[in-house]
Amino acid sequence: MIRATGSQIIIKMLELEGVRIVAGIPGGSILPLYDELNKSEIRHVLVRQEQAAGFIAQGMARLNGKPAVCMATSGPGAMNLLTAIADARCDSVPIVAFTGQVNSSLIGTDAFQEADTFGLSFPITKHSVMVKKPEDLLTVIPDAFAIAQSGRPGPVLIDVPRDVQTAVAEFESWPTVDSLSVASIHDPAEKFRADDAQLKSEVDKMCDALLKAKRPVIYIGGGCRRTGATEAVRGFVEKYRCAVVSSLMGLGVVSRLAENNFGMLGMHGSYAANLAMHDADLVFAVGVRFDDRATGLISEFCPDAKILHIDVDAAEINKILPADISLVCDVKSALPLLTEKMSSAVKVKALEDERDAWVKKLVGVYNETESVILGRNPSVPESSINPRAFIRDIPLKAGECGIKASDLVVTTDVGQHQMWSAQYYPVENPRHFLTSGSLGTMGFGLPAAIGAALADRSKRVVCISGDGSIMMNIQELSTLAEENLDVTIFIMQNGSLGMVRQQQQYLFNKNYSASEFRLSPDFLTIAKGFRIDAIDAGSDPDWNKRAFAKGPHLVVVPINIEENVLPFVAAGHANIDAIR
Repeated sequence: MIRATGSQIIIKMLELEGVRIVAGIPGGSILPLYDELNKSEIRHVLVRQEQAAGFIAQGMARLNGKPAVCMATSGPGAMNLLTAIADARCDSVPIVAFTGQVNSSLIGTDAFQEADTFGLSFPITKHSVMVKKPEDLLTVIPDAFAIAQSGRPGPVLIDVPRDVQTAVAEFESWPTVDSLSVASIHDPAEKFRADDAQLKSEVDKMCDALLKAKRPVIYIGGGCRRTGATEAVRGFVEKYRCAVVSSLMGLGVVSRLAENNFGMLGMHGSYAANLAMHDADLVFAVGVRFDDRATGLISEFCPDAKILHIDVDAAEINKILPADISLVCDVKSALPLLTEKMSSAVKVKALEDERDAWVKKLVGVYNETESVILGRNPSVPESSINPRAFIRDIPLKAGECGIKASDLVVTTDVGQHQMWSAQYYPVENPRHFLTSGSLGTMGFGLPAAIGAALADRSKRVVCISGDGSIMMNIQELSTLAEENLDVTIFIMQNGSLGMVRQQQQYLFNKNYSASEFRLSPDFLTIAKGFRIDAIDAGSDPDWNKRAFAKGPHLVVVPINIEENVLPFVAAGHANIDAIR
């Protein structure tokens, strides 16, 4: 018979799950767990604010696709963590968060650092549980990891009262690693895996529709980043000539350098991508949803197109746009069958020629409309740094220092720099561009970069931020220095909340309300204060020679406040009517 406390069970179960790194901050209600953690081989990364712990976990999970773990104490600790948990839910990122809670007998008494973490987490997690007995942890934890990564991935929160952490449970044996996947977890994708006849029937219909299309577009999203899904999408695109467009989350699934990849669509998408969707006679949506930033005015979005939709989440099918043919299935299961079916099907040469001509036309449009001078105000001196060109050339500058583009992982914060990165950074791999999409959380970039660097120390991680976003979690420079990771931070400094200011320029008659800073920090001095090498790209033309050396570095990139992100689709307008 085995006797173990709740804290001992948590640590042992994490070890069985293969967890090697956790991020967090200790506090009174979670100290028993930290006491056991210090006796374990699991390495703890001490952050300076709990939100960063959640984003570090996201950085690890987004890079390798496996659930990562973060921890926080009760009350304010857990509250700080919730933003990162909500962000993970919005972008379908598998993380498991452990929060301490006050003793069971004190719950509901307004005890010191008590908050209803369990209740507050319900709308922003895939699953939440408050543990009542230590023995429950033997099933709660494997369930959490299974739920986090099954179907559409997402965050799971486990709230553990302090007395449950210290209470002793008796049980016969530890679960084996093979038993740590819960067959009873509902996965909507099983609907079609279990019914081959129905799957094949829908695949046949999709094949027929695709072969009859003259102006087809494949619209790819975050669901295509999962293991096996990227390969399935690339295999399909190699066999079928069509335009390729992407959501923000789908960048890199098809290499940005591919001729028929017209980049991101939507509010700040390329004109060619938005034109392709508007003029398409068929839109094949794969592992993606039709969110408002992608569609613009929904009544004018791909108005003449037949909609084919594959997604693992049944709730996304027919939610915004009705699908003519749909499959609730994961991409890696359905798409290879479709590719195989299309390869053996009888093809009409005339339609193949039309599809080829359609793509060539879009290539011409793209070449005519895309430029690093988009959004540059004529009053901006030509000698000043162009942020679009700067971001585009980061792999080139890293290459001059012996770092391959394939060894670069990019994280971004949220704002103008994020959209410039999405537009111009040549993303070639889906897990090498990590950004906060649906929730749009400023402060994401730096801790996510730390997480990515922890997950794969063979990579050089680049964090592209702005002087607004970096201030949201700038304290994590201390964590970065402590871990001594190969992370290069670029701060696009224009003395404003750039995206807010841009919208005020176009939509509010240049009434710049609370969007321009009256005082800008000296980021070079701040970085040095955290013992991080700091470089001014505005005065040092050879900035890359230091920026891509071993260890952490911070590069200030001064840009003009008049630089804007174009195209820009104003609210209530069609994507095709973007300001260009």
